[in-house]
Amino acid sequence: MIEWEPDPERPKWIQVTEIIRRRIEDGTYAPRTPVPSIERIRQEFGVSRNTARKILRHLAFEGWVRPRPSMGTFVVPEHERRPPEEEEG
Repeated sequence: MIEWEPDPERPKWIQVTEIIRRRIEDGTYAPRTPVPSIERIRQEFGVSRNTARKILRHLAFEGWVRPRPSMGTFVVPEHERRPPEEEEG
């Protein structure tokens, strides 16, 4: 795991989202395995419960993870990821 020094110029939720995304890309969190829970994210990065939820929701929106009720949030295999649909307008 990497040591994390928050950048005060950027929102914490974006910084933590990027860290978790990198961990998925480098295989730290393998496909079909769970990513850390809201509580674990909260403890590791010193963010609020709401911020941890926002991070996982954003990763799900981007297609990196998929929540499974009562089981946790799991890494989506690369070949199954779909980028968010672009807004028309």
